[in-house]
Amino acid sequence: MKFGFIGAGNMVSAIVKGMTLGTGSYEGKSIFISSKSVASAKKLAEECGANACNTSREVIQNSDVVILGVKPNVLSVILPELQGDFAEKKPLVVSIAAGKTLEYLSDFFPEKTPIVRVMPNINAKIGASTTGLCVNEFVSEQQRKLVGDVFSTIGTVAEIEESQFSIFSVIGGASVAFAYLYMDALAHAALKAGMPKKQALQITAETVLGSAKMVLESNEAPWPLIDQVCSPGGTTIEGVTALQAEGFEATLVKAFDAVLAKDKAIGQKK
Repeated sequence: MKFGFIGAGNMVSAIVKGMTLGTGSYEGKSIFISSKSVASAKKLAEECGANACNTSREVIQNSDVVILGVKPNVLSVILPELQGDFAEKKPLVVSIAAGKTLEYLSDFFPEKTPIVRVMPNINAKIGASTTGLCVNEFVSEQQRKLVGDVFSTIGTVAEIEESQFSIFSVIGGASVAFAYLYMDALAHAALKAGMPKKQALQITAETVLGSAKMVLESNEAPWPLIDQVCSPGGTTIEGVTALQAEGFEATLVKAFDAVLAKDKAIGQKK
């Protein structure tokens, strides 16, 4: 099985490295990469023992699976010029473009083209992505598993109904930035109180990691866990009530709604 990547940005780089250097699950010689500048494709190919291609057409011609790794607004520019190549090769198509639906994508390919839509996040760079996946009706079970296996090299994979994919783009994609912001804010507060920021950030990140594992492994919902941390008349409840008084949860919901609206708006753009 040969894999082609159109685009060689940060996310494609993380995926290819996860496939080859990270897990060793795939040989670099089975991977073909192109990029607008060519240089970035060559650099990534050299790092992973893969093949750098001069054009997207070359990628398609050599691949059984083609992963579209370009920005959403670029798809409508490059795909019309490649329709003949896709029609001739008939590869499985995978898109990581935010907001672009299976229906939108299908307009650029021959009828009955199998298309998979995925949404990894930036934690793919360390093999810790949470990736969402949905498919159109022409994707076989074998093809679905194939794509799932590829993206499992950079973390976990969750199959999502496309009707909920925009929701996933918030909680599985954008929320990574929310978590980073939360950790940085706590580290800044610790810095203000007198602790070196580097040490504060280390402690904060480890605490967030442990808290996430607790939710996943204890089978307890967050609120009962909050109750366990908050002692009567203690320190933690003071912080929790201060967060609630300042609209912590309401602000998160507003951030969620903002990302959701933007994702849907991107999907409506041709």
